[in-house]
Amino acid sequence: MAGLGERTPLLGSGNHGARRASSAFAGRRVACGAVLLTELLERAAFYGVTANLVLFLNGAPFNWEGAQASQALLLFMGVTYLVSPFGGWLADALLGKASTIVLSLALYLLGMLAFPLVAAPSTRAALCGPLRPARIENCSAPFPNGSAACHDGPPRYCAPATFAGLVIVGLGVGTVKANITPFGADQVKDRGPEATRRFFNWFYWSINLGAIVSLGGVAYIQQNVSFVIGYVIPTVCIGVAFVVFFCGQSFFITKPPDGSAFTDVFKILAYSFCPQKRIGEHRSNGQGTGVCQQSSKHSLFDSCKMSRGGPFAEEKVEDVKALVKIVPVFLALIPYWTVYFQMQTTYVLQSLHLKIPAISSITTTPHTFPAAWLTMFDAVLILLLIPLKDKLVDPVLKRNGLLPSSLKRIAVGMFFVMCSAFAAGILESKRLDLVKEKTINQTIGNVVYYAADLPIWWQLPQYVLIGISEIFASIAGLEFAYSAAPKSMQSAIMGLFFFFSGIGSFVGSGLLALVSVKAIGWMSSHADIAAGSAWASPRPAAAAAIGIYLGNLD
Repeated sequence: MAGLGERTPLLGSGNHGARRASSAFAGRRVACGAVLLTELLERAAFYGVTANLVLFLNGAPFNWEGAQASQALLLFMGVTYLVSPFGGWLADALLGKASTIVLSLALYLLGMLAFPLVAAPSTRAALCGPLRPARIENCSAPFPNGSAACHDGPPRYCAPATFAGLVIVGLGVGTVKANITPFGADQVKDRGPEATRRFFNWFYWSINLGAIVSLGGVAYIQQNVSFVIGYVIPTVCIGVAFVVFFCGQSFFITKPPDGSAFTDVFKILAYSFCPQKRIGEHRSNGQGTGVCQQSSKHSLFDSCKMSRGGPFAEEKVEDVKALVKIVPVFLALIPYWTVYFQMQTTYVLQSLHLKIPAISSITTTPHTFPAAWLTMFDAVLILLLIPLKDKLVDPVLKRNGLLPSSLKRIAVGMFFVMCSAFAAGILESKRLDLVKEKTINQTIGNVVYYAADLPIWWQLPQYVLIGISEIFASIAGLEFAYSAAPKSMQSAIMGLFFFFSGIGSFVGSGLLALVSVKAIGWMSSHADIAAGSAWASPRPAAAAAIGIYLGNLD
């Protein structure tokens, strides 16, 4: 029976066992389809922003340096994921998942409007002010104290409006991400874990289909036609996503907010680590009185329960115990996300300094192969492999009792992301050797880049490897976050999953800032022939070591 306030459509009624036998999604196809289409359009909008943001900010009239543009993108993705726990708490404690998703999509749409306005010259002048001419400086003349005469670089034009748009979109994205995943899984949760596992497979498939739509079409338009049109399209996508989800309300299984365990987490943690023991509570086992004592590991949280003399209900304490078990896995995924987010930042910068082929065009202006298209190879690989995994590989493994657990799949994913980072590092070493001998000039999106005479196709292995890692680590991470979360914390814990992803993005941004220091000199301007050596770092080894640890947990 549905809980108080829970709304289940008539399409979802009937004999559960018979429905499971026929299909995991029978009677729920419209609801699941609306969720998957919303996520597809949302991802198309998201990648419409991120795919060419570095190129957009590199070009005129912004002229941001490569490291500055990459940092802006990494900070945007970090904010996107860091706000996810708040979005989850908002749904669990106050609004419910469906209402929170509707409001966050509206905020998302508001932020998306900033990008075509910044890209269009007429509205950009009103938002950003007049463009200041670059100051010519004599960099060879030192100051009397011996310091350099030149500034580090020109100020970032239109930075306030750009960051404001990124922050508003980030708030919307983070709140949507925290809630749409568990909300979609709620539509089939009563069909059992097999239905939930299959939903996550197809949910991730929809994510990557949205990425292909955006990277395949929008990125091409942005690079070769117009950034104004290229940003209008993702704005329309998020508007359609809002309409689809709003109109699907009558088909959804919705649950009212029943409170979030996060409101009691800190109280329970504080009480468990320093519980005040009463005389009557411990007279039978001879413990001292009036002293702040730490319980044994087994009873650390049990001492908070009302049945043990504590002030908290049994189910709230069990929720906190589940949270404590989940967080170490999320922490272990930080190195994975640090490497993963390089795919949209430093991997793209690397491609701009490799030989990018021209492609035929019906216009007189020559068009070039979009650098963001290589990210599409990752998405295409996932689109091909997920149906194969869902329909063939997983059923065979399950029948033979060999289907690996979520943690083991995360460990395998970490191994592949390590291989991707090493492949990028090896390619970068070869690229730097070649540019010392010969460079070529290429114009990408009206920006001139000095590149090595080495085809961009040499990047394919690193994108293929990171795509394989997603199939294992990212899907398994979503499944683990949902299945291990207590009912009152599903959205909040999904938000925590993305929160730690954001930490990984900020770690990558910090590393990028470090290697951009002139004393290190690994990354300089976007035209610098020595740009982009940020892959040779301890991150791959850290990801591999943690992957081995996770694989041995169960």
